[in-house]
Amino acid sequence: MAIQVYVVDDSAVVRQTLLHLLQGDPEIQLLGSAPNPLIAGPAIRKNRPDVLLLDIEMPGMDGLTFLRQIMEESPIPTVICSTLTSDGSRMAMEALAAGAVAVVAKPRLGLKQFLEESRRELLQTLRTAARSRPLRSGAAPVARAAPLAAPRAPLAGLHALSVNKPIVLGASTGGTQAIESVLTTLPADSPGMAIVLHMPEKFTAMYAQRLDGLCAMEVREARDGDRLERGVALIAPGGRHMQLRKSGGQYYVNVVDGPPVNRHKPSVDVLFRSAAECAGRDTLAIILTGMGDDGARGMKALHDKGARTVAQDEASCVVYGMPKEAVALGAVDEVMPLGQVAQAVMAFDARG
Repeated sequence: MAIQVYVVDDSAVVRQTLLHLLQGDPEIQLLGSAPNPLIAGPAIRKNRPDVLLLDIEMPGMDGLTFLRQIMEESPIPTVICSTLTSDGSRMAMEALAAGAVAVVAKPRLGLKQFLEESRRELLQTLRTAARSRPLRSGAAPVARAAPLAAPRAPLAGLHALSVNKPIVLGASTGGTQAIESVLTTLPADSPGMAIVLHMPEKFTAMYAQRLDGLCAMEVREARDGDRLERGVALIAPGGRHMQLRKSGGQYYVNVVDGPPVNRHKPSVDVLFRSAAECAGRDTLAIILTGMGDDGARGMKALHDKGARTVAQDEASCVVYGMPKEAVALGAVDEVMPLGQVAQAVMAFDARG
């Protein structure tokens, strides 16, 4: 049976172009479309789609408000298709936090040509979304830490620099919520973390900024040459790979260009393989929800070097793909629910 997609976008050009693109794929069918959520709401409640392709900036009701309603009532796998305006990007990030499974970043100019050229990626994203299991709002399995009430005090010198056991983490579909669940549970002096999340360019900085306001740890988009230190989580920039390296007893990240690996840039495998080479058994590697197999081989390399390796379990994943592939390779020491991952981080750190 074909995947049924419903499009909500105020642009007639977008709706017509998507109709043309979807008609050429036997696995995907356009169930219907609407110029705004006020029209779309009754239609999708009457005839529920497999995937919702949703714009953000629309008159009457914005896509974020509509998404939150859907996730409270009866979650539908949702892909955000948003222009790269500052407001659009901010609301797209809020949509990911609210339960959207992916973002397609569309330009304001040359939109029809962009959609046609990105057809293959868009169709794959819709297939991925159809296999996902978004959680109802408020159903996240981890209690979140309260936002900080005051600026963080800097950690003591040697304590902040002593990152003898780096933590590397990778995620994809569903990863925005999963990473938030983990990081908001960790204390301010947690070990330094290097994180790869499959996310478009320009969105990672905003995502890091959002997490920084929620977490006791400092969270920021990584810059080339950043030192991995306690109390800091570095997120790889969209469109760039991130590698770990060791120098003078300290760990640093290299942010580099290069071809996609496993169809992704940044790639979890790139980060994990670099950690295997420079940190080996001193590493804790974590692989969370996501489609595909990115990170599985890198985790196997870490496992073979004696690193501690953890994978999220199927029941708590939005998409049980990347963890499943890592388990199949024999790369995982322990499979656990998302709610236990932060405890695994703290237990690893406590070993000294």
